[in-house]
Amino acid sequence: MSYTYTPGLKIQKFALIRKHRMLPLLGEIIINEGDEVHYDTVVAKTYIPGDIEMIPLFYILGVEPYNLSKSILKKEGDKVQEDELLATSKSFFGLFKSEYRSKISGIIELISDVTGMIAIRHFPIPINLDAYISGKVIKIIPNQGVIIETKASIIQGIFGVGGERHGEIKVVSNPYNELNINKISKDCKGKIIVGGSFIMADTLIRAVDEGVQGIVTGSIEWFELTKFLGYEMGVAITGHEDIGLTFIITEGFGRMNMARNTYELLKSGEGKFTSINGATQIRAGVIRPEIIIPLNDSEIGNFNDKKEILTEGLKIGTKVRITRQPYFGIFCTVKKLPPELQQIETESFVRVIIVELENGQLVTIPRTNLEIVEE
Repeated sequence: MSYTYTPGLKIQKFALIRKHRMLPLLGEIIINEGDEVHYDTVVAKTYIPGDIEMIPLFYILGVEPYNLSKSILKKEGDKVQEDELLATSKSFFGLFKSEYRSKISGIIELISDVTGMIAIRHFPIPINLDAYISGKVIKIIPNQGVIIETKASIIQGIFGVGGERHGEIKVVSNPYNELNINKISKDCKGKIIVGGSFIMADTLIRAVDEGVQGIVTGSIEWFELTKFLGYEMGVAITGHEDIGLTFIITEGFGRMNMARNTYELLKSGEGKFTSINGATQIRAGVIRPEIIIPLNDSEIGNFNDKKEILTEGLKIGTKVRITRQPYFGIFCTVKKLPPELQQIETESFVRVIIVELENGQLVTIPRTNLEIVEE
């Protein structure tokens, strides 16, 4: 039997998660396959080459380019520290003396007697790659990275900003009302705050001031996000913003209640130390923001009995989420899968699905406007 599979939104209590932790450049792996790692364990390290500074030293010293090597106190490959004497020269029968002290620390990469320039490369920048999640190293990729496996709950959002962070989950609001500024207090410091159907920029700013690590809420107005960021977001991948916290919305832009099952799963993780990442990419190679909540020992014991793997795509009873207006963000259940093409408002003929909304209403939706919710 043929079937259609629509890439899904994961909202799973029991999930086997594997994370590829990869270095940006070849480097050194400092753990072993089979090791148990903590979220902040450094698993690999490398160095990113520093930038090069070109210095017109012949001009500064007042010498001819071909005489430059006679004035420099160092040679190519030598290290130099900021404010260290690098070169001297004498002029007018030795009555006047010029000297140059390095403005940067680094390694002398080039001394040119042709151009009279020297090139100093800043010292390499060390990069330490942590595990991000606590779990077991199941594979080493030599000089590149590792794969870490853990059993946890996972909630994927619709959009996020800010990178990888960690903290205990603290639920401060129900899923139907605004997560307002009064909910952010000093005891939220270091926490991942959950709740609310929407949030305003002022609340996000207060959260940064109070040292909140992350916020997960249902939605936000686009102009409020722009106000918080201080600029309008583009369409490239997010996750690299320097904004003081990680922010994830689970439903979309506008004002939408957080889905009940999403809220309940987040609430079940209250007090647990959680990993969160706002990185989002909506074009080819979709990346979704995520909240990963570790399972405790008793939950892990039930893991094999509860875990379900989606293998059959869309079928009667499948839980789905609508991704286009006028029902954007609504969770519903597949009731019928008509095999024939049907004409829609655009006058195109497409495959459709009949779904049942939470209020019992049946609506017809193009298959491309749905995503499976993996629970």
